Amino acid sequence: MIAGLPWALLTLLSLAVLLVAEVRGVRWLQLLSKPLASLGFVGLGLVSGALSSFPGHVVFIGLALCALGDVALMFKGRGWFPAGLIVFLLGHVAYVAAFGLAGLSTVWALVALGVVAAVAVPVMRWLWPNVPGPMRGPVVAYVLVISVMVVAAAGAVGAGATAWLGLGAVLFYLSDLFVARQRFVVTASLNRLLGLPLYYGGQLLLAGNAGL
Repeated sequence: MIAGLPWALLTLLSLAVLLVAEVRGVRWLQLLSKPLASLGFVGLGLVSGALSSFPGHVVFIGLALCALGDVALMFKGRGWFPAGLIVFLLGHVAYVAAFGLAGLSTVWALVALGVVAAVAVPVMRWLWPNVPGPMRGPVVAYVLVISVMVVAAAGAVGAGATAWLGLGAVLFYLSDLFVARQRFVVTASLNRLLGLPLYYGGQLLLAGNAGL
């Protein structure tokens, strides 16, 4: 835990700076602080035992992909959002694979499936009218993958993984709702002010418990 503290602090302090930059619209500070915040959770995963097991290696791949997705989403060109979406989708797939490799409780996974489905269906109905035609396929795929990620995390917790891992997956899921709201429903600083802490909090919990 002590070894991971500097990395966690890097994420938290950079997040605080990033939130200020978002509120004030300071672009250069956004470009500086966001990669540093993401670097923090990648480093935390390394010192938390991610490379001590095969499932942990796969978690680390997920962390690295998410950090790469963070960088992609910083830019506003036409192709950057789809690129970031794909990278994040691969990051979620890596998390699902890692949880599966660590072992899953079928009962816990099935219960989580019912809960997640009850959330995902209204979310899709909420987003669907606002999603452009070319983006509908990728958005459906993404919602399915992040839902499976939460289900797999619950299954891993039921099989003996720490509950913090499950909470990290849930926070990550919730943060994606604010990304979707920002992109497809309404552009507002509130989306980032709520979504970014949820996202980085979730990644820190996943990284800090990466030694599956």
